[in-house]
Amino acid sequence: MQEFRILQPEDFTAVKELFRAVFTGAPWHDDWSDEAQLDAYLRDLTGNANSLGIGLFENGALTAASLGSIMHWHAGTEYYICEFFVQTDRQGGGRGTALLNACEDITKRMGITHIFLQTDLGMPAYDFYRKNGFTELKGHVSLCKFFEGD
Repeated sequence: MQEFRILQPEDFTAVKELFRAVFTGAPWHDDWSDEAQLDAYLRDLTGNANSLGIGLFENGALTAASLGSIMHWHAGTEYYICEFFVQTDRQGGGRGTALLNACEDITKRMGITHIFLQTDLGMPAYDFYRKNGFTELKGHVSLCKFFEGD
């Protein structure tokens, strides 16, 4: 049985376990071995007044999640997805699309006007989002400044 619902604080451990399992594997190979850093990152995403996490539960177990924030802009209120992930062995079966559709339904009911996210070119996620109706924003660029060591 599938259930989509807004994530609650008691879901934190399941979110953490699924997040680590997905993003330490291919194609990302992120190093989330620092437990304190992982906890801090996920609390950044889930522990704020404007945080919004939406999960897909199958037979009571979390199998996919969207973690983000509600942001209020001049063009309307958006759901900014920071992390979106599906259990690795369940990818490719429509769960991600179903979760995106649930995110859209839930946020529309909340009066949110659009969903915004960023992803890397050349990663499977890029094609997934394009297939699901997301378009590149013309004139939009992501910038970052890395600090050099002491």
